Amino acid sequence: MQNNSKITPCLWFDDQAEAAAQFYTSIFRNSKIVHVSRYGDAGQEIHGKPAGAVMTVSFELDGQPFTALNGGPIFKFNEAISFQIFCDTQADVDDYWQKLSAGGETAQQCGWLKDKYGVSWQIIPRILIELLNHPDAATSQKVTTTMLQMKKIETDELKRVAAD
Repeated sequence: MQNNSKITPCLWFDDQAEAAAQFYTSIFRNSKIVHVSRYGDAGQEIHGKPAGAVMTVSFELDGQPFTALNGGPIFKFNEAISFQIFCDTQADVDDYWQKLSAGGETAQQCGWLKDKYGVSWQIIPRILIELLNHPDAATSQKVTTTMLQMKKIETDELKRVAAD
């Protein structure tokens, strides 16, 4: 299956690529699994996967192409790479936060979380970006200080602080 995108993130899993793709496509609107490829007999001495096991899953999250690879336990996810989700409402923030953090690690700071596969996500309300770039430096600083104390970003609190 050909992917015409210039850049496609590839997520390396031990053997959870298909389950992860199903999990992510269930969360994001306009998402789908595009193709599942399987290991054959060729190269088994290198990859160690049985013929017929899932090798890669091509999927889209809200139109953005991704690939999930079952490559074995060699590499693990860390916070050096994360995916940002920009949200228009607090309801969207809450929805993504609840779904992506289910079964994951304890919530991190400033809108970051780690899902049950170890992938890091930043759930960012668009109003946060506006307030951090507020023309009044004192307002921007108050918003920054408040945000740094949050795990999940709460837009009502940020607006309140900005208005004070």
